[in-house]
Amino acid sequence: MPTSLMSVLAAAGASPFVQAMAIIIGTFILEDAATIMTAMQVRTGHVDIMVALVALYIGIIVGDMGLYGMGRLGALWPPARRWITLPGGAREGKWFDRNVFRIVFISRFIPGARLPLYTACGFFHARFGLFCVAAVLATLIWTSLLFAASLQVGQFLIDHLGTWKWAGMAGFVLTIFLISRMVARLHDNETR
Repeated sequence: MPTSLMSVLAAAGASPFVQAMAIIIGTFILEDAATIMTAMQVRTGHVDIMVALVALYIGIIVGDMGLYGMGRLGALWPPARRWITLPGGAREGKWFDRNVFRIVFISRFIPGARLPLYTACGFFHARFGLFCVAAVLATLIWTSLLFAASLQVGQFLIDHLGTWKWAGMAGFVLTIFLISRMVARLHDNETR
């Protein structure tokens, strides 16, 4: 994914629309990697920072809403409703509705939590408007922090690695991925 996003961004040249579309599509594949690679393109001067940030925010938020929508569609499918048996039945749906902001906000920062929790919010009819507000705020915070860190790492790589900067950036992406896996495992071990 990173090399294909990079080649599309490079080929887009001066077309902010094509750059934005490539970034948005990249967020649907791997949003953290797309954020890091886009920051690197901003640092090298190939993409304008406003195009990058707006495209990242749009792609990630639309993806989050898509996960919610998948949950809503799943709730309409009778076999899916039969597979889900929760104690308290209807009360569980109300729990998701009462806690949608907390669920969305926390899951944005816990690796691997967005898919199951965002689809569960949709499945159990959590308020879509509140879900969207939480998704927007959490995305603005997380993506901005990751983007800012990536800009700093990108500048360091450009200054010190020259033509090897992309290998360094791949290492940075891998490090972020491995750290997120370790955090997820630690979280799993604590909940057991």
